[in-house]
Amino acid sequence: MKIESIRLKNYKTFENLELTKLPNLVIFVGANGVGKTTLFDVFGFLSDALKNNVRQALAKRGGFKEVLTRGKKGPIEIELQFRLDIAKVNRLITYRLEIAEEQGKPLIIREILRYKRGRYGSPYHFLDFLRGEGYAITNEEDFSKKDEELDRESQRLGAPDILAIKGLGQFERFKAANAFREFIENWHVSDFHISDSRGSREAGYAEHLSQTGDNLPLVAQFMFENHTDIFQSVLDKMKQRVPGIQKITAESTVDGRIVLRFKDGSFQDPFISNYVSDGTIKMFAYLMLLYDPNPHPLLCIEEPENQLYPSLLYELVEEFRLYTKNGGQVFVSSHSPDLLNAAAIEEVFWFVKKNGYASINRTIDSPEIVSLVKEGDKLGYLWKENYFTGSNPF
Repeated sequence: MKIESIRLKNYKTFENLELTKLPNLVIFVGANGVGKTTLFDVFGFLSDALKNNVRQALAKRGGFKEVLTRGKKGPIEIELQFRLDIAKVNRLITYRLEIAEEQGKPLIIREILRYKRGRYGSPYHFLDFLRGEGYAITNEEDFSKKDEELDRESQRLGAPDILAIKGLGQFERFKAANAFREFIENWHVSDFHISDSRGSREAGYAEHLSQTGDNLPLVAQFMFENHTDIFQSVLDKMKQRVPGIQKITAESTVDGRIVLRFKDGSFQDPFISNYVSDGTIKMFAYLMLLYDPNPHPLLCIEEPENQLYPSLLYELVEEFRLYTKNGGQVFVSSHSPDLLNAAAIEEVFWFVKKNGYASINRTIDSPEIVSLVKEGDKLGYLWKENYFTGSNPF
């Protein structure tokens, strides 16, 4: 699955945003406070709403009025378009969510999942809920039937702030809803903290790196014990990227904890992670995330350049591209010229904020930047010299 477009209305700083033709690797650049974090928060919001409900997802962000764009009355609208194979045909599916507040309580005004059944005609609604009541099509893959012959299953949700895809998406017969629910559940919005990933952790079990990276020793142990070949690939990458690193192990201590140890070729004894540089820890964590045996369909990574030596950013962008070639999609936010120098022009989008509202431009749509890149200029240098109109990066 791949997100092709995003449309937001009245979501924080985005009064009216539409992003189209999103590639597999997207690098968003902009000054502080222009909306990079807010864009990634949309994915976190949908994930929180799916795990709990819309009310709790809003409360986590200060409530409906704090999420609603300043000066607007609503509703908040989120629309994603993504690709999915249904009945051996790759289809463009649209998910639309509208949220309002009535009598001090948030509720879902409308939730729709639609796509075209044939080459012509309008997209058909396979899931359509209004204020907690609606229907879903139970035989959506039966393309021998006409639209009016499809079977509808009417449902009433337990509360008007519950996502319909949370319940109906559990059943495989609702093909698109089931796939979209799994998609949301498995995307990864990184909020990596170096301090959390250091030191030892109580012995336990973890297959996937957490958003903060606090379970890094446990994931390393799991990878070493269950996916030795992949762990060796990560170690080989670390040897290439970080001078001196010869070996990384996740060892059990006498008190039943797990600690990471890094062996430097210049010294006989390995160092525990507390005494390894921030950049080394972060690069190792990113590689563990990117080489996950069951990769996430979408990664959102904010400012990966922090704590990394500039030359490593070229290598990291290549790792992002390799991840996308294996089927994933990566969204990165940054304000690093060095990271931009490693990017392709079609991969870069930049933020502009005007009159308090944010918008996003495609770099490839700027004739001036396209011309300069063709002449040999690097995107990072152009960004630093403020060729990204209205960006004001420094």
